[in-house]
Amino acid sequence: MSENQGVSAFPMPPMQYVNNYTDDNMKRGKAPLPPPPMQDSYSMFGAHFPTDDAIIRPLEASGCRRLYPHNYDHKRELKKLNHSILVNFLDLLDVLIRAPESPKRTEKLEDINLLFINMHHLINEFRPHQARETLRVMLELQRTKRVEIAHKFQEHYDKVLDLIHSAINSIPEDVNLDSTLLSDELLGQIEDIKSEIMDMEACDSLDTLMCKIVDEMT
Repeated sequence: MSENQGVSAFPMPPMQYVNNYTDDNMKRGKAPLPPPPMQDSYSMFGAHFPTDDAIIRPLEASGCRRLYPHNYDHKRELKKLNHSILVNFLDLLDVLIRAPESPKRTEKLEDINLLFINMHHLINEFRPHQARETLRVMLELQRTKRVEIAHKFQEHYDKVLDLIHSAINSIPEDVNLDSTLLSDELLGQIEDIKSEIMDMEACDSLDTLMCKIVDEMT
């Protein structure tokens, strides 16, 4: 195998490595530590890159001539490049019709190639913006789903709470403890719930009451 074979620096982790990060291993601290950060340079697809390299490298770094100024408007320059590509393509067709063996054919191909490189570079400069927008949209979708789930849970929570309050309020205050209709255990639970609702703060009492109901149902 040649040294320049294109291999990603971040391959998919093998299952033997993934299985080490179980919940039990994470709690016991037995999971292997992550690899240290890369220093100086790294290799990706057979090419070496410095860690402090810019996300979007300038055209001059790749040996290509820049066809637009350093201070520019992306939309305006892309339109100009697109127009230049169309004009040069029509010129190339004219050369191929009139003189296919002319050296102008090679010149036009080189010009079109340079124009496409500059256009692709301008488009690639939008990649960071695209990544931020993609992340923003993804977070907005997650937030919307969580809000919807929270609202549905709150609706069910309010319905259960209303049923509990109506059941508690229907119990008379002077219940006879010797009544044969209710057991001592049930009366004790009811009195505990009523006293907790009266004593605790609103938020804490609701949470505690919900936990009690879930525990009794399971």
